[in-house]
Amino acid sequence: MKRVRLIARVVALAAVMLVGVGACALDPQGDGSGAGAPAPVGVTEQASGASATPTPDQRTSPASPPTHTPKPSRTATPKPSATPKPSSSGYPGCPQGQHQRAVEAYLARLGGFGTVTVDGQQSAADCKAIKRFQRRYGISPAEGRAGPTTYEVAKRLATTDVRRCHAGSGLTFCVDLTRQTVWAMRDGTVVMGPTVTRTGMAGYATPSGSYRIGGRNLREWSTPYEVWLPYWQQFNGGIGFHETTTYLHNGWIGSHGCVNLLHADAVRLWELGRIGTRVVVFGRRPGT
Repeated sequence: MKRVRLIARVVALAAVMLVGVGACALDPQGDGSGAGAPAPVGVTEQASGASATPTPDQRTSPASPPTHTPKPSRTATPKPSATPKPSSSGYPGCPQGQHQRAVEAYLARLGGFGTVTVDGQQSAADCKAIKRFQRRYGISPAEGRAGPTTYEVAKRLATTDVRRCHAGSGLTFCVDLTRQTVWAMRDGTVVMGPTVTRTGMAGYATPSGSYRIGGRNLREWSTPYEVWLPYWQQFNGGIGFHETTTYLHNGWIGSHGCVNLLHADAVRLWELGRIGTRVVVFGRRPGT
């Protein structure tokens, strides 16, 4: 009898140990790294409306099976809703964003995107100009809506003061870390107007200072990050200009110190640059 009780206790202990191991195992739905943070999501002009991953407190255990088969409920067939009417706050086919008037003002100040009327009301001309601006600076979707990304980009460009870059004589590439903009000057004259960039994120902040282009390659391989860097122009150790490999306007991420550019801007800077071209970096990226 004592032997039977001893065997029963050993079996019970083994069961408890097995349950403990299972509870500590990695989530089979995860990536195996043990990291619980969700991946960054790109910022676009559309309202996200996305819900966050449920926290452990929000997750519920599976419900117990019903004791009887539920009967289907009898619900009335829903009637089709009426066709929505166009909003008075937007032009048909072109939604109006919450920053309509400000974007109109910035685009009028920048010029080159068509006629805009600074009145806060979307029109066919406003829509066309905003779409052109969005396509030029890689804002997605380019639907003419004056949303947060369009507003931020227009503001940064319109408030960039090229005189803050002490370029001097010859060709100089200028990087304003505070406004996240890049431009080029030759003998004090702008030869490539301010455009958008994305520099080092927190922990990898792009350092300010005066440098020179030390290396160039149409397609540079990044050994530590295992990715190709198109139109590479190095100016400070492993830091340089190159075409972005991700959506430039994703504010949740940044580079590892490099100056990311849109394709057209990376090509233009490559065409202008030479070994020895001066680079002036000033300001500080917000949040770094």
